[in-house]
Amino acid sequence: MYSISFQEDSLLPRERLVTEGVESLSNQELLAILLRTGTRQSTVFEIAQKVLSQLNSLTELKKMTLQELQSLSGIGRVKAIELQAMIELGHRIHKQETIEAESILSSQKLAKKMQQELGDKKQEHLVALYLNTQNQIIHQQTIFIGSATRSIAEPREILHYALKHMATSVILVHNHPSGSCQPSKEDLNMAKKLATVCNLVGLELKDFIIIGAYGYRHSVKEQEFEWLEPSYKWLQEA
Repeated sequence: MYSISFQEDSLLPRERLVTEGVESLSNQELLAILLRTGTRQSTVFEIAQKVLSQLNSLTELKKMTLQELQSLSGIGRVKAIELQAMIELGHRIHKQETIEAESILSSQKLAKKMQQELGDKKQEHLVALYLNTQNQIIHQQTIFIGSATRSIAEPREILHYALKHMATSVILVHNHPSGSCQPSKEDLNMAKKLATVCNLVGLELKDFIIIGAYGYRHSVKEQEFEWLEPSYKWLQEA
């Protein structure tokens, strides 16, 4: 069984968190902080230990339903709801970290992912994906959400986040609410301008992807930005 004993300390968990850092706390101390209070029969530390002693691993805590959490001694409805919300938030944080740490295996895989995110947007979006030396996404930033009259951002806005996150390369993704993935004159001008600026500061503009309702196009390389044919054909009505 999964069990952790609480060692008496001159500092309470909250105080230890402040003075020694959250990493120094045991699972029991962290759970006690989240539970906040005990009952007339048990202290919050005893309740935390009872909860952990019923688990074979911490991952089982994520699988417990509200009813199962409430069945634990000292856990009422409010505490069960708070615990489940905390667990879900932790799960989402981990999921996002995993996504951001993914390597770019292929431009097609990335374009499909971004097409799902931006293909149905009613306004123009310009999204920058910042990569490290291992081609891992370390940050995704929406640079601009446009209107009918303006949709192009300045290079300095894109470079700001590259410097902030110490990126070595960037991929830009831009959607066309019209549905077309044909690059506009403005797209071409911005791509060329940004490639020049990136080159001056040692940042590689790895790709510029135009997203349409049913397809996408890549720009590529050699500073020429000749736009390729759609990576997959427009969907046709059957």
